[in-house]
Amino acid sequence: MADPIPAQRAPYPVAVEAGKTYFWCACGRSKTQPFCDGSHNAVGLSPVQYRAEKIGQDYFCGCKATKNKPLCDGSHNRL
Repeated sequence: MADPIPAQRAPYPVAVEAGKTYFWCACGRSKTQPFCDGSHNAVGLSPVQYRAEKIGQDYFCGCKATKNKPLCDGSHNRL
């Protein structure tokens, strides 16, 4: 299994819809960041499923180091 690579060193602000399911890229290789495009198949990492509870803006981790997957916890500030 490969380690995740940072896609960017900042969160991705995303307008989410209540009740909608999103699949966050955990490997950092997706071309459709912050969401999965299947690139993980070659490296053994799986996307993280996220179901939005309310309409609004969420901040998805871009550095892939968050402890609060898939949302940003500020870990990019320590890289």
